[in-house]
Amino acid sequence: MSEARNDVIYDKHFLHDIRKLPAECQEKLAELIDLLQNDPFDPRFHTKPLGPPLQGIFSFRITRDYRVGFKFLSDHVIQLIAADNRDKIYKKLSRK
Repeated sequence: MSEARNDVIYDKHFLHDIRKLPAECQEKLAELIDLLQNDPFDPRFHTKPLGPPLQGIFSFRITRDYRVGFKFLSDHVIQLIAADNRDKIYKKLSRK
């Protein structure tokens, strides 16, 4: 018996953010979202829970320089909320 796949939903700000990403990041993110549905803590993501004031939010790597912020809405529902350069993502998440 296989485990349930996670549903991934996209915040409108996330959809806006990904249009600004470099093309190679957009392509890699599409592949990662498929993996995210199976296991958001797969080691390839380098998933990290964020500390105060961002507790409850996690981040994962698209590439060395780009990150995605996400949160769990329930056990099997993941909301992607922001994507940006690693230098900017955490400020962006703190405004949400």
